[in-house]
Amino acid sequence: MSPPGAVRHATGTVRSAGGSTRAVTRTLSDDPLGGTVRRTVLPNGLRVLTEAIPTMRSVSFGIWVAVGSRDETGPQAGAAHFLEHLLFKGTHKRGALEISSSIEAVGGETNAFTTKEYTCYYARVLDEDLPLAIDVMCDLVADSVLEAADVETERGVILEEIAMHDDEPGDEVHDLFARAIYGDHPLGRLISGTADTVTPMTRRQIQSFYRRRYVAPQIVVAAAGNLEHSAVVRLVRQALLGTPLETDAAAPAPYRPATPAVRTKAATTLVEAKETEQAHVVLGCPGLDRLDERRFAFGVLNNVLGGGMSSRLFQEIRERRGLAYSVYSYASQYADSGLFGVYAGCAPSRVDEVLELTRAELARTAADGITEAELARGKGMSKGSFVLGLEDTGSRMSRLAKGELLYGDLMPVNELLDRVDAVTLDDVNSLAADLLSRPMSLAVVGPFGESDFTG
Repeated sequence: MSPPGAVRHATGTVRSAGGSTRAVTRTLSDDPLGGTVRRTVLPNGLRVLTEAIPTMRSVSFGIWVAVGSRDETGPQAGAAHFLEHLLFKGTHKRGALEISSSIEAVGGETNAFTTKEYTCYYARVLDEDLPLAIDVMCDLVADSVLEAADVETERGVILEEIAMHDDEPGDEVHDLFARAIYGDHPLGRLISGTADTVTPMTRRQIQSFYRRRYVAPQIVVAAAGNLEHSAVVRLVRQALLGTPLETDAAAPAPYRPATPAVRTKAATTLVEAKETEQAHVVLGCPGLDRLDERRFAFGVLNNVLGGGMSSRLFQEIRERRGLAYSVYSYASQYADSGLFGVYAGCAPSRVDEVLELTRAELARTAADGITEAELARGKGMSKGSFVLGLEDTGSRMSRLAKGELLYGDLMPVNELLDRVDAVTLDDVNSLAADLLSRPMSLAVVGPFGESDFTG
């Protein structure tokens, strides 16, 4: 169900099984806290969303594909990330150097990232250079050649990236925690894959993944800044002519369904034994899925527990006792699942005390809830961080794409702020009593063994 007050998308022939034979454009919002947002669905099912902000002199342009690491089979683990690397290596029109140099020559920047549920390719340029950015980015996403030599080169780069990640225990512990919650499910696997899956992966496998997954109905183009929507649509259509994305009429793919829910593992402890100077721990449990109506209360609760320097965990563990330099709580939300965790990095000799204090604080919050003052502070943090995060074109572009890909709706800024304001003390305390009383899993990276955390 869409959140109350959310802006609905155009329906009708565009959503029909066979798609539409014409582009359909709608104005989604004229937000007083932003610009005019428009959405066009092309005949092939590809969607284009823009936010026109005439006061800016830059534009952020992104191509978002509803494909991530959770869409891989076990032997394919790492394919989405491998492909992200390869698309910058050359197309039928441009080599790798021309892709990067053409954008850098005008002072722009390009990059990409892969997540568990989507992949994004983006560029940020001056408004006058938007046509160049659209042509280059559409070209590399739609028409990469995936040369065999480039596959081997990037394989080496990715294996080094995996090795580098293994040398960062503060990052590794979060992946270990995901595995504790999800086990062998794709949400519990590394986005990058492992050396065992990346090493034998062939060009043919990657090419097959590319052509089966990178299809127009799964793609959202988003842009924000000083632009004209019609010009962006025209340039995108132009850039895709003659590429594999110039396809027959189709309807946009629906956003990733939330059912059936992912089955999580029973509470467990996973330890990665390493001779590190610090112990890195994450304690937590399954959380909320992305469309859970309690997600706004969840954001407030997370802020109160470990969302900043005034949070309960930071004050107790770092400020009062000096047991850890870094301590915070966080949430990850997916279409059909989610997780909640508390991270701390501390001396190995202090890990038992840190875990004891963390468990005590979670139990206290579950039993007694939070205060009115904490509620107000948590709501203020949620609203402030959201609005301040919209101060650049990149974050606005991301908001458009995520609304389309992940929620099926774009919630206006004022509506989102109202939803946070509407969170009550009972909402947060009821959620705390449910969430924080769940059995907790523990992930540890440091100089320990499994037996150090039994009993």
